[in-house]
Amino acid sequence: MNKSVSVIVPVYNTEEFLKECLRSIVDQTYKNLQIIVVNDASTDQSAKIIDQFVAEDNRIECITNSERMGVGYCRNLAIEQAKGDYVYFVDSDDLLHKKAIEYLLLLQGDESEIIYTSHIVKINKMDEIEESLKEQEKEEDLLHTRLLPDFGFYKRMTVLSVLFPLHLIQSLRLKFDEEVDSYSELSFLMPIYQQYKIVVGKNSYYFYRLRNDPITNPSLSQRGYDLLLHDFANIYDRLKNKYANNEEICKYLDKQLIRLYRSNFILLMKEDKKKEAFDKLSNVMKLLSEKQVKKQNVVIRGELRALQKGQYKKYTRILGFHHFGRDTRKSLTSLNKLYRQIYRDVFIKMPLNDKKIVFASFLGKQYADSPKAIYEYMVEHYPDYEFVWVFNETGRKLPGNAKQVKRLSLAYYYHLATAKYWISNMRQPLHLKKREGNVFLETWHGTPLKRLVFDMDEVYSANPKYKKNFYQQSRLWDYLIAANPYSSEIFKSAFKFDKKMLEYGYPRNDTLYQNNNEDYISKIKKSLNMPLNKKVVLYAPTWRDDEFYEAGKYKFDLKLDLQKLREKLGDDYVIILRMHYFIANNLNIDGYEGFVFNMSKYDDIADLYLISDILITDYSSVFFDYSNLRRPILYYAYDLEKYRDQLRGFYLDYENQMPGPILKTTDEVIDAIQHIDQIEEDYKERYDEFYEKICCWETGHATEKIVQEVFKK
Repeated sequence: MNKSVSVIVPVYNTEEFLKECLRSIVDQTYKNLQIIVVNDASTDQSAKIIDQFVAEDNRIECITNSERMGVGYCRNLAIEQAKGDYVYFVDSDDLLHKKAIEYLLLLQGDESEIIYTSHIVKINKMDEIEESLKEQEKEEDLLHTRLLPDFGFYKRMTVLSVLFPLHLIQSLRLKFDEEVDSYSELSFLMPIYQQYKIVVGKNSYYFYRLRNDPITNPSLSQRGYDLLLHDFANIYDRLKNKYANNEEICKYLDKQLIRLYRSNFILLMKEDKKKEAFDKLSNVMKLLSEKQVKKQNVVIRGELRALQKGQYKKYTRILGFHHFGRDTRKSLTSLNKLYRQIYRDVFIKMPLNDKKIVFASFLGKQYADSPKAIYEYMVEHYPDYEFVWVFNETGRKLPGNAKQVKRLSLAYYYHLATAKYWISNMRQPLHLKKREGNVFLETWHGTPLKRLVFDMDEVYSANPKYKKNFYQQSRLWDYLIAANPYSSEIFKSAFKFDKKMLEYGYPRNDTLYQNNNEDYISKIKKSLNMPLNKKVVLYAPTWRDDEFYEAGKYKFDLKLDLQKLREKLGDDYVIILRMHYFIANNLNIDGYEGFVFNMSKYDDIADLYLISDILITDYSSVFFDYSNLRRPILYYAYDLEKYRDQLRGFYLDYENQMPGPILKTTDEVIDAIQHIDQIEEDYKERYDEFYEKICCWETGHATEKIVQEVFKK
């Protein structure tokens, strides 16, 4: 093979992906490449990254636009500079296997063939690439080729993972549409539709990245349905007129319109504000052939004809019937889905009860945290309200007369639909709808050390839609509690929160000021059957984002040597283990009874703070709350480098700002406990600075101030 390939990479604000993308191109096993990078007026660090690669590799040429022009313009501009026998397009957030281009060239027959791979692998993280390759055939089988009779190449509506002969692009004057951001490929592909030989490789070596942040910097495919509709309607209209005499191209375009309507645009039309979208769809549907309309089922056919005639009210009725029928079919597959439909179609239309409040803590797992503090204050001072608590298991002993409902039960949906107030320390499920008049008080569940949501570059949790889901869920919040100025600033950026921030401290921390006395502490110790003559060490680590079996199933390995701890400290101390609620069920302390107490399921961790003489943690936010007590804190951070640099990253300088020593082994932990008085003395100045930064709003009266703010009317 002596053919040259021009690789074209448009770039706009993809600094977090760009190094991996360009590295995967320059490291190709096939070396005869011209690499054209078009910087479309990026405002992030993309330009610096490009310059670094240009300096390292003389095959790279950079074109920089002074203003943003769009991906179609960038590709057209690069094609004018292309010198290779073939042109290969790469998006700047994607990746290539090192043999991606070599493999396609091995499939080459004559010089007029368009060569592509039959599928593109979608990935969320780098480590998914190797998993994907394992599923593909061995290298000696890679030369599998075939002609594709059903023109699946065009159904993809993409130019990615394809080798286009440059002479073909030039002779047909193929160009990308420059008036739209999405679907610009259609104008490039239509002139070759059904006209040229397509060679297909069975294996794929192009890795299409599914971005985890479609809110801050979405890819073109992650833009809102309204924007996608605008672009498709624009290019569809022009191409239908341009190829009006070409029956096959018109049929192809019509099929794409119907496919996108059924998968995307129909969801847009379900939203409340849809008249503008209806008008746009109505105009474009007038170009749809009657033959394609007749091929649809009776409901879709009715929708399409109502759109063609501009009959908004009729369309809305048919669409409502369509969604009701679909939802009903889904609801019959499980009891919970049935409850959801009753919630949407019945409960949510009932009157709101202005004096009903629904409380939840840690998704129904506990009666604890700030929702508990607010509830108990209101029971005492506002007994005329109706209180509802959500639990996974009901039948708990609570002060007051609150109703208890099982999470995700029919009663749960009824009370959420009819209560004016929701109070929770977590996000609500995505399917819950907020009504006009609803007030959602989000207490949150900690001061953050680890970077959160939109302050995270990469998400290593089990859910690749984490950021998108979080954004949608946090739009429900009317009030958000921040315990200190530090948290307030972080929440604004990490949650994109722009409503009312309640800056009075955490209600859950009031008890640390009101009940920090011997009588209360002795009472709690006795209730937990703990010895009164021994000091207490509380170990409360966080969970690791990458420690999961699958979505919703988490694991944890206890790294403290309990046997050593008992041998060295057992005469004077007992250990309380308080694991994150994700992993609370995964502990086994058989053989350590009387020395180790697993309090992971104990509802209120504030009680555990009060009875503890020393806190051991790692990256959990518990030390922020515990610092209100001014008691010693040890940081058992055995995996600091990995956690800090790979998984999350921190808001604080962990090694220089923590109000206690960082320890890596069980022996170091034991030594620190044995010399705790010296550690307190050594870290006193740092602790005082930390206390002023984190505890400055805490007075023991946060609950009272927040209730007065939220319920003052």
